[in-house]
Amino acid sequence: MMEMTKHGEIGLAALKAGMDRKTGRKYVAAGRLPSELGKARDWRTRPDPFVTAWAEVEVRLRDTPGLEAKTLFEMLREQDPARFQDGQLRTLQRRVRRWRAAQGPEQEIMLAQRHRPGEAAQTDFTRTAELAVTIGGQVFMHLLCVLVLPYSNWQWATVCLSESMAALRAGVQGALFQLGRVPQYHQTDNSTAATHRIPDGQVGHVEGVKRSFNADYVRLMAHLGMTPRTTAVGAKEQNGDVEASNGALKRRLEQALLLRGHRDFESVATWQAFVDQVARKANAGRGTRVGEDLAAMRELAVAKLPEYVEEDVRVSDWSTVRIKHCAYSVPSRLMGEWTRVRIFDDRIEIYFADELQLMCERLRGRNLKRIDYRHVIWSLIRKPGAFARYVFREVLMAA
Repeated sequence: MMEMTKHGEIGLAALKAGMDRKTGRKYVAAGRLPSELGKARDWRTRPDPFVTAWAEVEVRLRDTPGLEAKTLFEMLREQDPARFQDGQLRTLQRRVRRWRAAQGPEQEIMLAQRHRPGEAAQTDFTRTAELAVTIGGQVFMHLLCVLVLPYSNWQWATVCLSESMAALRAGVQGALFQLGRVPQYHQTDNSTAATHRIPDGQVGHVEGVKRSFNADYVRLMAHLGMTPRTTAVGAKEQNGDVEASNGALKRRLEQALLLRGHRDFESVATWQAFVDQVARKANAGRGTRVGEDLAAMRELAVAKLPEYVEEDVRVSDWSTVRIKHCAYSVPSRLMGEWTRVRIFDDRIEIYFADELQLMCERLRGRNLKRIDYRHVIWSLIRKPGAFARYVFREVLMAA
């Protein structure tokens, strides 16, 4: 059509458009584009295999809206295996999809939210296995604690090893002290870092029931002057800004690592500095909305809390202490004594009379054990027969 407006020669226009002269003449005569000439097909190319079965399918869809087309197809195959074959599943899926759109129940929609400057910060943990970062040549399995201001999308990330209270404290404080300002609210999901775990079977363990905040998390929020709040149970979309931000951050880190040429770092601190650099570069391009966020928040006027959680733990007759569902051996001279334990994200420190007695790597998981042979060797020498049935025998043998 464009060529025809230039010179009016149908043959030359058809040649430049890559079509036959007769086809070109047809389009010129019609005065419409090819896409406008097509007619909707109102006939079937093969018989509908679900004509007689559709009444039953529709009844089941009305009675039980959660049923999937695949489940219904498997039901029909069991009833009449000779009539229904695997290649017909897509046909039923299309029919069910059309029925849901035309006659199905109303669906819950995503209600877009209007964020206010400086109102809230959202925090979430995200895994980083796809980045394949190594420390000193060893694979570094870790997470990032990501904090986002939803209004401006200002973002900060802290390297951590678990979704613990210590990691959450480090992540929140790291971000706020970078900002120098404090929003009114801090929002998390219902993770055990901020809320109490409700054991299965316990009264109150009901679908959709929100959990209460941990005392350590409440103290952190009170110190920083923020009001804590969580998303509704099962409603991750309420933390949607930070959820979306996680993917964007990891894409930026991936691109920065590709430019760097390798993924190995000397230490965790070096990797954290790299993450900081990527975050600062992204935040610098977020425009005036960051300034609006900062202007609406109050100044951060408190000191940073230590990035560990303290607990008082008594040493058992086995010369062990139990910390966060895991057992650690300690020098036997401490048996029966109360110790002060500092729980960091990556390590455990045990103090007695304000003196450090033990520092070791923190175990990841539940019911794990770390037994140092130096803490039990003298008892085993005096009672060698006890080793055969010693409850920590396998742990010592594997060390």
